[in-house]
Amino acid sequence: MAVTPTPEATGAADYGVPHVAIIMDGNGRWAKNRGWPRLVGHRKGAERVKEIVRACPDLGVRWLTVYAFSTENWRRSTEEVLGLMALFTRYIENEAEALAAEGVRLRFIGARERLDARLQKMMAGIEERTAGNARLNFTVAINYGGRDELRRAMARVAQDVAEGRLAASAVNEAVIAARLDTAGMPDPDLVIRTSGETRTSNFLLWQAAYAEYEFTPTLWPDFTPAELARILACFGSRERRFGGAQG
Repeated sequence: MAVTPTPEATGAADYGVPHVAIIMDGNGRWAKNRGWPRLVGHRKGAERVKEIVRACPDLGVRWLTVYAFSTENWRRSTEEVLGLMALFTRYIENEAEALAAEGVRLRFIGARERLDARLQKMMAGIEERTAGNARLNFTVAINYGGRDELRRAMARVAQDVAEGRLAASAVNEAVIAARLDTAGMPDPDLVIRTSGETRTSNFLLWQAAYAEYEFTPTLWPDFTPAELARILACFGSRERRFGGAQG
């Protein structure tokens, strides 16, 4: 049986998948399986994010988008929500220097107005600080939901039409895409969901229309660069037709 080489074994390997999006699922279950609080799993998951970010450039990934906190996650316990927000703050504080030094551009998508003012300021600050970096474009979705993003984009379109800046007949896919949180970003080529769940969970509904999907049973805290490399290698064997006929 053929064995897919890992980056640890072979060094840098470009698998030709420019944009990977990840639904990072399973932190809570990882902790529960060990009898620990859910927040321990989230902290372990944050450590895993750092590993994956550092591995991506050597695997040929130039754009990485991760689903960190959805618009539905506010329904979780107050303790967990507050813990996650504190974790996001610490991540920015602790990783700002390293991300800037390693050529990573960090940006955020989602509705920010519900987030703590201090966190919003930190998000804007690191976006500005890393704006000139291009080794990896790393995007974190916080308070993000695909339907909410589309709602906000449609509201902008409607306002532009109502105020005469845009003709209704001119509304096309490009007009809509330019008003999404991801304006200027390429669509994802591959969407990975960890933990064995097979839902898209309201993530990048517009952008992932023609993305390939990979569902792995691995819980996010156990998801390694080696598994990412294996998935990327498998992706390379898929034929993407974008609605066209099979050759």
